[in-house]
This record gives sequence, structure tokens and C-alpha cells, in this order.
Amino acid sequence: MEAAVLTGEHFITGDIACAEGALAAGCRFFAGYPITPATEIAEHMAVRLPEIGGTYIQMEDEIAAMAAILGASCAGVKSMTATSGPGFSLMMENLGLGICTETPCVVVNVQRAGPSTGLPTLGAQGDMMQARWGSHGHYEIITLSPASPQELFHLTVTAFNLSETYRCPVLIMADEVTGHLSERVIIPDAPAIRIQERPRPKGRKDRFKPFQPGPNGVPPMAIAGEGYGIHVTGLTHDERGYPCMNAEAHSEMVDRLVSKIRKNEKHIIRMEDYRLEDAEIVVVSYGVSARSSFAAVDEARELGIKAGLLRLITVWPFPAGRIRELASRVRGFVTVEINLGQIHLEVERCAAGKAPAFLVGHAGGTVIPPERIVRTLQESF
Repeated sequence: MEAAVLTGEHFITGDIACAEGALAAGCRFFAGYPITPATEIAEHMAVRLPEIGGTYIQMEDEIAAMAAILGASCAGVKSMTATSGPGFSLMMENLGLGICTETPCVVVNVQRAGPSTGLPTLGAQGDMMQARWGSHGHYEIITLSPASPQELFHLTVTAFNLSETYRCPVLIMADEVTGHLSERVIIPDAPAIRIQERPRPKGRKDRFKPFQPGPNGVPPMAIAGEGYGIHVTGLTHDERGYPCMNAEAHSEMVDRLVSKIRKNEKHIIRMEDYRLEDAEIVVVSYGVSARSSFAAVDEARELGIKAGLLRLITVWPFPAGRIRELASRVRGFVTVEINLGQIHLEVERCAAGKAPAFLVGHAGGTVIPPERIVRTLQESF
């Protein structure tokens, strides 16, 4: 059996780096359906998982793929699927099931331009609000946005760790450009990769309540077949997992699902500051658009514009507090994203009129060049 971690220096695409990150994190089950531009993740997992004792299944569609990874996770196996646009839409119902049943798993969306079939081979960042609110009901979600193949490796590991820690599905919102970009990726030795396992139950099995929260709001998770009494349902349920059909029980369940993320935001939210110490204008961006934004900030500085970049690594939960803090001391914001203003609306909301916010965006198909960002900085301030 080959090693789970292909250590060393590689020149690979973001999709392959994502797959290797999953394996390094302990993923041993992948279910999916081919779709551009995420197919390479599935293809790589189909080869690598059998080599290390894992399982790959190509499902009949994305609905089944999402259901399969939830089932595998309930059986104690770290699991993942990968998709794009239309497939992501099909996964939304079972994503909600995973949230309600608090089932750890990772879902990768290598975004392409939509709506509908759209531009299958060209990138966009138009699924960001769908990532937040795509399933029905009220809930919180953890969403990471990588900006390079190297980061796709590391953030896939991070996604699994967050998923296991908080017992929830975690989304990786990549994009076609980052997924298909080939760059140097350094994969560290296995001992250097921090791996997190889900909280496990202790004590008498006959008194176990599968949804009784621990100290951080997260219930320990028993594995099917271990002898614990487990009842899992998408219906509103009590701490035993049994359906409980009243408003009071629903409020208690949803409040806990939301609060276990909100109360731990300081441990979840990741972002990168670039030249923000004396910045008067803040560029807010994520994913491939952040790469253009780095260059734009440097060019603007050469023109005498005091710009800085706030790169969102965690997009959801949104770093509202950081935006509010910056809004109290800067002249304004420029949001850069390949859509017509999805995260920009969040920047405006959090700035709350204290500082103006401008959008540099388009519907998809090409990356945003740095010169367009610089032009907006010049014309708007």
C-alpha cells in the first residue's frame, strides 16, 4: 500500500492539490459525478484512494453523491465530494440534511460561470451567496476560498479539521482558474500536518444522547455499529435524535446549530492583511481575484494611493467585525470579485455608511486585471 501523503515538491494543478490535501487530512471516501472544472479531483481520487485503502464511488448524480458522503461519515470515514455550478445546486437539499444531522464532510465547488450550464470551462465566483444560503432554513456554514494550488492543499486539510471539530459540512469555494492553474506545491511530511478528529463519546453507551452538546456546543459523535443508540433524522429532533414536532424544540435545535459556529468564529475565521497598516482605501477580495488585487495594491502605492488588501480566506462566517473596524478609520472599500456584487453586499452592510464601498466585478469568464482595480481606486477616491 502506498503512502497517503506524497511528500515533497510538485508542479501540479489546484484540483490535484485539493485531492492530495484531502488524502493528507485522512479522507478515505469520495463520491462524486464528473463535471467541469472539478472532474480532475474525482479522477485523481479514483486512482489514489484504492492505493491507500480508501473507496471511490462514481454516483449517478450529485444528489446521490452528497447523500453517499453523509452516509460514509456516519460510518466513521472522513468523506468528500467535488462539483461545480449545476452539481452544487443539486447538492443543496442534502447539504441541509448534513447540517441538521451535524455530519462532518467536505464539499468542493470549483466555480464556473453561470447561471445554468453557463460557461463550463471558464471561471467565476458567482456561487458565493448560494454557499451561504443555498439550502433552506436558517443555519451557519463554514466556507473557505483558496487563492493558489498550494493553498488548495492546505485549506482542504483545514476544511476537514474544521468539519470534524464542529461536526458540520464545510465548503471549499475554489474557481476554475485556481483549480486548473499549475504551480509549485510543497507537501510536508505527514507528521507536520495537523489532523483533527471528531469529538467522541465517553461513558455508558445506554445513556448516550447523540445530540447532547459538549462544552463548545458540539455533541460527541458515535460511529454507527459501535453499540451506541443512534437515531438520525432530518426532522427537528431532541438530544436523543428523536423527532420533536413543536416550535420550542425547533428553536432550541436551530439556535444551537447556529451558535456552535458563531461562538467559535475567532477560531474559524481566517484572513490575510496586506499593506493595511497605513491604508486609506481597503481592497476586499478572495480566491483568484485576490491575486489581481495584490498587484493592484502595489501599483496603486506606486501612484501615491494608500491602498491595502484584506484577503478573505474564510468567507463564511463573514468577518463582519474586521470590516466594521476598518470602516471607522479608512476612506472607503473596493470589493473585487468575479460576480456582480455578492460579497460586496456584505462589505456595504458591515461598513454601515461609515465608509463608501465600490465594486469591481463582472459576470464571469475572465479574471479581473489589476489595471481595472487601479482605475477604480483612482476614479473613486
